Amino acid sequence: MHDELNDKEAAEAALHEQHKCLLFLIVDDSQSMRKIIKHALRKLGYTNTVEAYDGKDALKAMDTNEVGFVICDWNMPRMKGIEFLRVLRTKDEYKELPFLMVSAESKTENIFEAIQSGVTNYLPKPFSIEMLQRKIETILLFRTSTAALHSLDT
Repeated sequence: MHDELNDKEAAEAALHEQHKCLLFLIVDDSQSMRKIIKHALRKLGYTNTVEAYDGKDALKAMDTNEVGFVICDWNMPRMKGIEFLRVLRTKDEYKELPFLMVSAESKTENIFEAIQSGVTNYLPKPFSIEMLQRKIETILLFRTSTAALHSLDT
């Protein structure tokens, strides 16, 4: 049991090291929420971030940055997070991009709509740094495992 825990911790540390250079796009119309998420990411060792006010600004950020992970609010002016997600999923280069929806909208129908639209995972507000960390690590672990499986196919 102890060896299994050490193996798991070592795997998580290696995964984190591999992904800490990812560029995170934080999309939220609340500047204070963007700061909270950015601060949480920094505490978790993810220091490369870019911010956007809403979906329209996020699309511009996608054009000028090599984003590796999106953390996006649902409710925003001009273009909601769900609309931004749908636009991204229509583009081949963003079909597999990790996309974490972070929202106070935790109704079942909203979560189902996000899943249907291609969200990678969903995190209801308010959340703790630990909850954010678990979601990010789960997404990245799944992404890494899926990539390894695809490489076995070729």
